[in-house]
Order: sequence, then structure tokens, then C-alpha cells
Amino acid sequence: MSERSHGAVVLLSGGMDSATCLAIARRAHARVAALTVVYGQRHAREIRSARALARHFRVREHTVVSVPLAHLVRSALTDRRREIPASGPRPGRIPSTYVPARNTVLLALALGYAESRRADRIYIGANAIDYSGYPDCRPAFLRAFERTARLGTRAGTEGRVRLRIRAPLLRDSKTEIVRRGERLGVPWGLTWSCYRGGARPCGTCDSCRLRARGFRGAGVVDPLIARST
Repeated sequence: MSERSHGAVVLLSGGMDSATCLAIARRAHARVAALTVVYGQRHAREIRSARALARHFRVREHTVVSVPLAHLVRSALTDRRREIPASGPRPGRIPSTYVPARNTVLLALALGYAESRRADRIYIGANAIDYSGYPDCRPAFLRAFERTARLGTRAGTEGRVRLRIRAPLLRDSKTEIVRRGERLGVPWGLTWSCYRGGARPCGTCDSCRLRARGFRGAGVVDPLIARST
């Protein structure tokens, strides 16, 4: 193991970033659990990918929990009546695919999950380089949540463990993520990125375009695209 730890929890969405995070965590920790949250996302196809990835990496405990955010928040990712934009966000604008407070909710769930299992690392595939401009993917937010986690938990208050939020891909481009995943043996064919969540990747949503950029830059064939052509 690369660092001493009581164990790690990985927020596993089923996408390429969380899959790479899971591969990183499996190498760094002897005890790894994965948490997948079904929050009403229209691309629920990724849940199937999360289950397959957990099996591939032989995660001992993979929990899938439903939190019906779709009834509480407004986002193109949770409302099928809204159109998924076919282009990236305008500079300085947060796109309609932003789900209000999503990472705050997911991290809070992972925090309770981790503390109950005496794990002291939470991995999240947040990225602040090649991403859609979501405010809850920024380093300042993750640092603030880590402070909150220490203040608001029994483990943190008693000083039994020093809980840390790990975002190992935070400053990586999508190309760098693909290269890292290749070294770690990430099975890209099991992952899912498309926001529209159909039988095949649409190739036009922001997530598909960012994924394509990463594979193109790394000189790697995306098995999802190769399989669908």
C-alpha cells in the first residue's frame, strides 16, 4: 500500500473518472468499499457500469443507494423534458446539466458510509481541468468539505481518524486520465459517460465530447465507440 489507512470509500458512478479512482484506491488500500448513488439521473445506464466495475476490481462491498434528488432539484440530467445541450458551456456559465448540490449530497452520504466502516479516505472523481464547469468540482469546495467532515463527525471530533477527501484526478486532463487508466488496467469498455444514457453513446453531449478528447489525445481507441460502429 502507498499510504497507511484504515480503509477507503470510492464514490463510483460508472464513468471513466470514477473507474480510474477505483483502480487507484485498490492499489493504495487493502480495504476498499464502493458507493453508487442513484439520484434520478437520466443516464442511469451508468449504474450498470458501476456494478460491472465493482465486480471487475473485486470490491468486497459495493452499495447502491437511491436518493430521489430528481424530485427536489432542477437539472437537465434529471428532467427528461429538458434538452441535453449538444455543445459545451459558455465561458463563465454553468451548464444546464449541473445538478444542484449533487457532490455535497454524494460526499455527505460517502462520509456517513465511511465513518460507519472506520474508513478514513473518500475518493471522488472530481476534475477541474477538462470538465463542464460545475462549482462542486473545484479544489476549494473539496477542501471545505474535508474541513466540514472533520468538524461534523464523531471520528473527527475524537481525533480517532483523520478523514481525507481524495480527488486524484482533480488537476488531470482527460488525456492524462486515459493514460493513467491504461497503466492501471481500467476496463474502459465497462464504463459509461454519455448524459443521454441510450443504448449507444450519443457522441454530442459535453460528457461524450470530453471523453472523446481524452482518448484521442492519449492515442487510445475507446472500446465503447469501436463497439458501436
